[in-house]
Amino acid sequence: MLKRRKFLGSLAGGVLAAGDYPLKTGRVEPLWRSPDGHPNGLEATDDGLWVGEQITDRALLLDWKTGKPLLEFETQSSNTSGIAFGGGCVWMAANGPAQLRPQRPHDVAKGGRIVKLDARTGAHIKNYPTPNGGGVHGLLWCLDSLWITQFGPKKNITRTDADLNFLSSFPVPLERAHGLAWDGKNIWCMFSNDRRMLKFDIRDGRVLEGVQFAETDPDPHGLTWHKGVFYYCDAGIAPSHANTGSKYMGYVCRIHF
Repeated sequence: MLKRRKFLGSLAGGVLAAGDYPLKTGRVEPLWRSPDGHPNGLEATDDGLWVGEQITDRALLLDWKTGKPLLEFETQSSNTSGIAFGGGCVWMAANGPAQLRPQRPHDVAKGGRIVKLDARTGAHIKNYPTPNGGGVHGLLWCLDSLWITQFGPKKNITRTDADLNFLSSFPVPLERAHGLAWDGKNIWCMFSNDRRMLKFDIRDGRVLEGVQFAETDPDPHGLTWHKGVFYYCDAGIAPSHANTGSKYMGYVCRIHF
């Protein structure tokens, strides 16, 4: 199990003081809107960008240049809040029951669920409860493992194998941990409430650095990394399932820092 560590410094209003780690300013470049308009999960591949849509709960593989669909799968996810690609599968984070579309037979009734489907055909493989039984946001496949941002009863980043067997976890210092990205060495997590992205050492959960975004930037949800560049998406949906009013709703964006 990963060594747990108490983070340096004290929490002030739920936000670590900037002096606890280097904090950079991010510049956001909106690229294009997703076809369904409410992207909440991203996972980058050489073949295209996987997007998990929060309202339609579809998994889409989009062309990097145009944002046009290359593959489109219906899934058993609901209130989708993350997506991952790996091990020949697409993984969807179903964060509770659907709120903004008609109910479906396989919607989550309470808590969270991880939905696993075949990445070539979209065929449903299996539904798993989240490791701690609570809600779920971001997903990431790396190091032959599935990484999950969890909350309720405890907020953490959890690592499991391909059958969702628990391997390790480490706590996170900010609220509403969302999308996850792997830069080849460390995991990054987007914290939507604080509009901040943090880099973690996966050996002990230590925060190595952060990137801060402005209130005027697109609302951050999903996160991914591809060929040295980070991307995030704006689902346009607040925690209360209300429209955020973001003019960038539906956009996939490139991050510069």
